Amino acid sequence: GAGDEKYEQAVKRAGKRYGKNLSVRIAVDDTSLERKVYAGSDMFLVPSRFEPCGLGQIIALRYGTVPVVRGTGGLLDTVRDYTEDADDGNGFIFYEFSMVSMLDALLRAISAYEDKAAWKKLQTRAMREDFSWKASGKKYLGLYKEVLERKPAVSGMKR
Repeated sequence: GAGDEKYEQAVKRAGKRYGKNLSVRIAVDDTSLERKVYAGSDMFLVPSRFEPCGLGQIIALRYGTVPVVRGTGGLLDTVRDYTEDADDGNGFIFYEFSMVSMLDALLRAISAYEDKAAWKKLQTRAMREDFSWKASGKKYLGLYKEVLERKPAVSGMKR
């Protein structure tokens, strides 16, 4: 989508320079094209300074497009950082809002991408993520049960 003009221009210049490996489209409103972009991409970059929820990374996960995100807001609720020795990550996270931090995450992602077997496992794990209402409901139910099982913090307090 659209963003800060100076960053849009920089990304467009990079798209022209690296046209064989990088495609840039800003403010895509065509949902059929949007689905094709998700399906045809290897990675999905979300360098947000602030992101209360975000659906892009969830859609990307469904398509097996591995998210590379800044660790903020809802992105932290949906993306788990990948490490070579663990089987639970579904993307790559960087925390500092800087070009260096983002580049480090992208380089980690590219390194993982070069290991085709590991990348395939990562994509499969990403596509198996469950963000359905049923899964959310189960999590809420678990939280409610946990709260009800706690002892009151104040003695003499009745339930």
